[in-house]
Formats: sequence, C-alpha cells, structure tokens
Amino acid sequence: MNIALIAHDSKKELMVQFCIAYCGILSKHTLCATGTTGKMVAEATGLKIQRYLSGSQGGGEQISARISCNEIDILLFFRDPISAKPTEPRDSDLLRLCDVHNIPIATNIATAEALIHALERGDLDWREIVNPS
Repeated sequence: MNIALIAHDSKKELMVQFCIAYCGILSKHTLCATGTTGKMVAEATGLKIQRYLSGSQGGGEQISARISCNEIDILLFFRDPISAKPTEPRDSDLLRLCDVHNIPIATNIATAEALIHALERGDLDWREIVNPS
C-alpha cells in the first residue's frame, strides 16, 4: 500500500516516534512524505521515503495530486489542533479530497495506531477490491 506522511511542525517528533515504533510494518509498504517530515523519519528509521517539497512549499499539494490519481491508500497527517495555521484552508482541502476518494486518514496517534494495526491484519485490502489495477 502507498502511505503518505505529513506532520505539522509541533507534531514532527511524534511522527518520528510513531514511525520508529511501527518501522517493521511501514517497511513493507511504499512511503512518501512532505520534505522535512520525510527527512526526519528517514534519518531516524532508515525507511525509504519518497520526499516531496516541504508543506509550506507545496508538498501537501503534491500529495493531494497523488490522492486525486488514486495513488495513495492511507494518509497519516499528524495535525496540531491547538494553534491556528496559515495552511488551514489547504489542510481542509486535503482532508476533503481524502473523503472524496475514500482514503483512510489518521490525524492523531490514536487513529494512526488503529490504522497501522488494521493494515498489519490485512483489513485495508478493500481498496484493491474497489479499485482493481
């Protein structure tokens, strides 16, 4: 499965820790990420990650384009719900796009853990049934 990783600045370290904890599962899948998040995760885990631009330079939009083309199966987007962000309209668009294309999204660690365990069990194979290659 193709998994996209995005994290707001205040959640990047949490994303790194999550990816360290689930490195064994993530290593069996194709990963992409916005620039800084991808760099930090790759350096900490050794995982191969296709890196796009940083979020502020359009990395989220690059991942959105892949979602639109049905090239992303899961989005892990660790968001900071407390601080207002200038990127909120773009973030909202990204989440809406996931809803349109039936992409499971985790915006916090609890949901990310539920998704990663479902992935490990094979519970997310429904996308291959709905969207056969």
